[in-house]
Amino acid sequence: MIKDIQNYTNYYFLGIGGIGMSALARHFKRLGKTVLGYDKTKTILTETLEKEGIDVHYIDSTNYIIANNLLPENTLVIRTPAVPSHTKEWLYLQENNFNILKRAEVLGELGKNTFCIAIGGTHGKTTTSSIIGHLLVSANKSCSFILGGIVENYNSNYFYNGNDILIVEADEFDQSFLKLYPDIICITSMDADHLDIYKTKEKVIESFKDFANRLPENGILFAKENLDLPTNFSYGVNSKTANCNAFNIQIKEGYTEFDINTPFGKIENIKFKILGLHNIENAVVASSIALKIGLTNEEIKLGLSTFNGIKRRFNQFNIKEKVYIDDYAHHPTEINAVTDSLKLHYPNKKSVGIFQPHLYSRTKDFADDFAKSLAKFDEIIILDIYPARELPIEGITSQWLLNKVELKNKHYCTLNTVLEKLKELDFTILVTIGAGNIDTLVEPIKKWLND
Repeated sequence: MIKDIQNYTNYYFLGIGGIGMSALARHFKRLGKTVLGYDKTKTILTETLEKEGIDVHYIDSTNYIIANNLLPENTLVIRTPAVPSHTKEWLYLQENNFNILKRAEVLGELGKNTFCIAIGGTHGKTTTSSIIGHLLVSANKSCSFILGGIVENYNSNYFYNGNDILIVEADEFDQSFLKLYPDIICITSMDADHLDIYKTKEKVIESFKDFANRLPENGILFAKENLDLPTNFSYGVNSKTANCNAFNIQIKEGYTEFDINTPFGKIENIKFKILGLHNIENAVVASSIALKIGLTNEEIKLGLSTFNGIKRRFNQFNIKEKVYIDDYAHHPTEINAVTDSLKLHYPNKKSVGIFQPHLYSRTKDFADDFAKSLAKFDEIIILDIYPARELPIEGITSQWLLNKVELKNKHYCTLNTVLEKLKELDFTILVTIGAGNIDTLVEPIKKWLND
């Protein structure tokens, strides 16, 4: 039987290198617990966890569990669905009756006894939840956040500043968000995604509606305008219908100025250095939630002006005469947001995009939409598909996707050869996009551009 979630001695993470898993690992480490974990791949994130005193190993072996005296009575196992069911450690832990919870179940337990703000959506949830977290922290409110991205201001996906409010991302994958107990919900989008789980867009929308129904009687739902949800608080940009709205938008060099109007008050002359209209949308709803729970206009303006963004969310590097942008976009809608932002802030500048497709199933399901999105670059390079948890699907390859892109200048490269290809190309704007290990290109590209 599962005892109180915070009363174990050891916390063992299967898939500790996942962005959401690592945030939970940091939470239990802060509580003084022994935190250990397995992941199949060493990354910058897992190396950071090791430097923070968390023991991470990379060989799937039951010997590690036994050697560390991990027993059902002293250890809670936290797993991500991304860990394959045939993993030796996963099988051993089940056979030996360890207490095992999914990451979302742990988040739900942590949020039961505090005021929980949960941000869901197929796109935008990381940025929105990060802005809310930063607004509260910068106003020195008692709060914590457990997020799916590394917030630049704290160089972490976890921050503790008290127990009164908990901000979490509500992940739709595997219907994880149905394990949460939120007091405020924000839903940013309900596009078709994870069709390997949901099969149809209608099932995706149905699941988000189930998530919205988890609010208590006095709970509050914020939703982007034009979503089919029963909300009193909709948000948008230059909107005629949303009651939380950004207007008077002015594009400046390196930042944006705008005003926000909400049912809870109006905020004027906001300065926000995270580019793109989609990010202004995120700022609108984050500010509206902050106003609703009691932050002042000045606290919100200060928080927005000092928010430095999230790693891999339209991260921009100005290097000599070039602009290099790195983004986590791995869905056609997200790629469109990137290219729309390029047109807004860098009109008439030649752009090269490097895209690493994520999952064979997603590539197959959205191939035509990917092709249209990628054709908005002036030139595109497509890397091999990053498989993550999946096995290959016959006929679904990067070259197959590339053939669908209606661009004269398009190329296929591997992760190892793409930098050499880049050196042959002429561009002003370079963008890397994808959710796999394309982030390993960021530092080599910056180094090359600086040379």
